[in-house]
Amino acid sequence: MNNTNRIATAFAKPHPALVCFVTAGDGDTAANLDALVEGGADVIELGMPFTDPMADGPAIQAANIRALKAGTTTQDVLMIANEFRERHPDVPLVLMGYANPMVRRGPEWFAQEA
Repeated sequence: MNNTNRIATAFAKPHPALVCFVTAGDGDTAANLDALVEGGADVIELGMPFTDPMADGPAIQAANIRALKAGTTTQDVLMIANEFRERHPDVPLVLMGYANPMVRRGPEWFAQEA
């Protein structure tokens, strides 16, 4: 099943979809993602840490800073996403982030890796 179908299924349920966000690399991301699934998340946004998250509020800004201080890279985020997909093949996972980290190595690299 592709992510478009997963998302459509999540929003077709007879209740409002619960969409949750977590910043990759801020704490034990795998455990946090699993807890969101166990807690009933219908769609999960996985934040890609960025150095200057100006459009986000203070909580997400702080999460980005903690994740970057922990050394989280774009490659790490993609690995977290792949491991999540293996554990939860039917739960929609959406990468959320700024364009800068996505194009740093080139859009072709990012598209292929994603």
